[in-house]
Amino acid sequence: MAYIQTYAQEFYYLFIEMAPWLLFGFLFAGILHVYMPKGSVQKYMGGNNIKSVIYAALLGIPLPLCSCGVIPTGISFYKEGASKGSTVSFLISTPQTGVDSILATYSLLGLPFAILRPIVAFFSGILGGIITNTEPASATSEKIKEVYVEEKQGNKFKIMLEYAFHEFLMDIAKWLIIGLALAALISMLLPADFFTMYLDNEFLSMLIVLAASVPIYVCATGSIPIVAVLMMKGLSPGAALVFLMAGPATNAATMAIIGKSIDRRTLVVYMITIISSALIFGMLTNQFLPREWFTGFMSQHSDHSHELIPYWLRLASGIILALLIAYGYFKKFTKKNKSTNTFAMNQNDKILKLNVKGMTCSHCKANVEKKLSSFTEIEAVVADPDNNSVLINGNNLDKDKIKQTIEDLGYSYKGELTD
Repeated sequence: MAYIQTYAQEFYYLFIEMAPWLLFGFLFAGILHVYMPKGSVQKYMGGNNIKSVIYAALLGIPLPLCSCGVIPTGISFYKEGASKGSTVSFLISTPQTGVDSILATYSLLGLPFAILRPIVAFFSGILGGIITNTEPASATSEKIKEVYVEEKQGNKFKIMLEYAFHEFLMDIAKWLIIGLALAALISMLLPADFFTMYLDNEFLSMLIVLAASVPIYVCATGSIPIVAVLMMKGLSPGAALVFLMAGPATNAATMAIIGKSIDRRTLVVYMITIISSALIFGMLTNQFLPREWFTGFMSQHSDHSHELIPYWLRLASGIILALLIAYGYFKKFTKKNKSTNTFAMNQNDKILKLNVKGMTCSHCKANVEKKLSSFTEIEAVVADPDNNSVLINGNNLDKDKIKQTIEDLGYSYKGELTD
């Protein structure tokens, strides 16, 4: 019983500490989503030069997209004519940061890390883009329509709030909860000063963290509480930075899609850039930045004495965030059942149920539904990222065309599903 109570306390503390910054970050993400000039990314990413690489990194850093959402977005830019270099720059820099994760980083890891993360994302993105552009440019494959930018009609303020506190929130809610749950578990199980007692070699600790973070999926925001707890146990700031870089930017699914949708050389450059940048910036952080910048802030967290934001505001923010997540899952469940029932009643045409891997967020769902719905023979499309399925209602369906379209968007077509 004591373990459960300790675990609950750790989870509660981490949750309310991040809540105010997350809410503010979600709000800013909504503002970007609605008021950022549409098509600005494509406009500046087309050149096979360093300028387009820099633009791609600058435009990608504030976007609230983790690796699940950035892959189809980046692939769609590439299909629209963006150079490989600018595409790689966007794919590397974007998932490492975002307005929500930068603010959440400040809340748990302090100002130095909040400044360091976007700087590292910027330079690592540029490095990957420059290396990629050393390959002679070639004609891109058949272009597809833009799928990420979508003008929604109606009250912009309402659309902003809907995106910020429902669509985007639910994109990362699962991974945020998983990150908090793992962080609370690590905090409870690992002894204090674990890394200084049992793993005092800083470079070795960076390699171990890198090996653990590359294949798994963790969003930029979800990685923060894990790193905060690991640093309390003695993990060096450099090793922590390695996890903050490699965790959000890589996972097995991301690697597979880049290799298939662009080419293997681009995938190799992408992985080498992230791994080498993580290790280099990690070593530079440990070597040249004062340890007190990081450990001083973390020591305040170790005894839960950090009072930058009043307790009542953190508590209120935590309650609001918890209610928003609960409402989001309730709405998602009821909407899913309603959509399925409505779809099932329209069975005059052929119903095609496909197994599609790689859809992990609302951006993925919108990409698939919007592109497939543009075909005249298709009456309706319901993409379900949770179950890796796409339901298509139509007549005279061209399965090869549908398969090619799904793969062009960067997702993995696994064939038809049978009930």
